[in-house]
This record gives sequence, structure tokens and C-alpha cells, in this order.
Amino acid sequence: MKKTLAASLLLGATLVPTLQGCIPLVAAGATQATLSTVDRRSLGTQTEDETIEWKAAGNVSEKAGAQSHTNFTSYNRKVLITGEVPSEANKAAIERLVIAIPQVKGVYNELSVAPATSLTVRSNDSYITTKVKARLVDSGRVSAAHVKVVTENGVVYLLGLLTQREAEAAIQVARTTTDVKKVVTLFEIITDAEAKALQVKLESQPAKPDSVTGG
Repeated sequence: MKKTLAASLLLGATLVPTLQGCIPLVAAGATQATLSTVDRRSLGTQTEDETIEWKAAGNVSEKAGAQSHTNFTSYNRKVLITGEVPSEANKAAIERLVIAIPQVKGVYNELSVAPATSLTVRSNDSYITTKVKARLVDSGRVSAAHVKVVTENGVVYLLGLLTQREAEAAIQVARTTTDVKKVVTLFEIITDAEAKALQVKLESQPAKPDSVTGG
């Protein structure tokens, strides 16, 4: 069953680029609604993380310049910045813009001073992310819903609220995935007792509503 699910995730990654219109939006909305019920972050924090990412992208896009390629991933109000910029000055300026966003608790500035990656590299990064997530499911040692996976130029970043045992399992999976150049861990380690308490809260809260538009 686990191998079948992993294979399905990989197959889905190859089919997504061929789909257009409303179908991807409906699928994404359904998936997000499902994952929100098992995410260890509160619904309020999930919403704040989405807002932070939206604001970061909006604040930076006008000032980063056409030569920059930036991505923002907020998890538990801490923002991972990945991508490529033309200078150290750009890198520092982008960090200042992000840290100034309300609710942001911290920034992991992983920007590289280098030419922007090609579409081929970015497509491969997406495939690596999908492979890591699928292998997390297949491992059965840590819930893939508890691990945020981001890949930039072959480097895999792992975020999440995990116990030490779960973190070690996730790291092992990522490090042994083909095409991964390096693994950077940005986990917030919690105790087993805290993990159990969070699970109780998850089981008692309603699913996060999602709006689906487009078509």
C-alpha cells in the first residue's frame, strides 16, 4: 500500500504540468484542506504562514530585479528564503524586507549570489521534492504531512515540528534520495509529549476551509 501511494505521488508529479484550467485548482484545494487537518501548526498559524509568503513575494518582486530568482517558505512564522540574486547587497536587502513583515519570527536567508537557475533546473528541483515526499510516505517512519520539503538547485531544505526520532528519519530519507546534493535541516524539535498533545488538538479542530477559484 505504501509503495503504491509513493508511486502515485511520483506519477502525479509528471502529470501536473500537462493539466490546465480548473482541475489543478480543485485538486490543490482538496489536498490543502486534507493536509491542514494533520498539520501540527494551528489553523491560525497556517493562515499566517500563507499570508507571510504572499506578502514576502509581493514586497520583494518589485525591488529584487529581473536578475533575481527568489522563493519564500514560511513555517511556524519563520521564513526560508531560497533562490539566486546578483549581489550580497540584494541578498541583504531582501532579508530586511522579509523580516519587516508583521508576524515574522525569524528568517533563514539561504539565497545564493549566482545567476538565476534555468527552468530545467527548477523542474528537476520540483521532481526531487516529489521524490523526497514520496519516500517519506514509503518509509512509514515519519508523517510526510509533518515535513515541509523545499528544493533549490539540488539542495533540499527540511522544515517542520518534529521529534528527534522523526527528524532523524526524515534526514535519512532526504540524504539517500537520488539527485540530492545536500540536505539542510531547519526543524523545530519537540518532545514526544508535545507531539501527542498537538495530535489531540488536531483531532479536535475542524478542517481549514479552502476557496477554489479559476476555470
